Amino acid sequence: MPVQHANRFILRHIRTVEMIGVLMRIFSFSLVSWMGPESPFMFVWVFNTIDAIMLAWCSRLRRDPAYTLLNTFWILVGVIGILRAAQLIH
Repeated sequence: MPVQHANRFILRHIRTVEMIGVLMRIFSFSLVSWMGPESPFMFVWVFNTIDAIMLAWCSRLRRDPAYTLLNTFWILVGVIGILRAAQLIH
């Protein structure tokens, strides 16, 4: 699907996409809070990075620089977390 089609789809459903992203973030942080060191960290990092991509895309389409920066930062944190969980970096 070309980016323009994806953007149109997201703009039509932006409130739903944002709500799903927020619920994903709440779920992933709750999982870590409840399970602590027993958390499935790779799952949490991947899940959290996906929600950051969703929320960054929405904030970019809304032209909201603060939330675009915040969620882009979370994408970077997520990539680092994935690499650490995979023991590719220390």
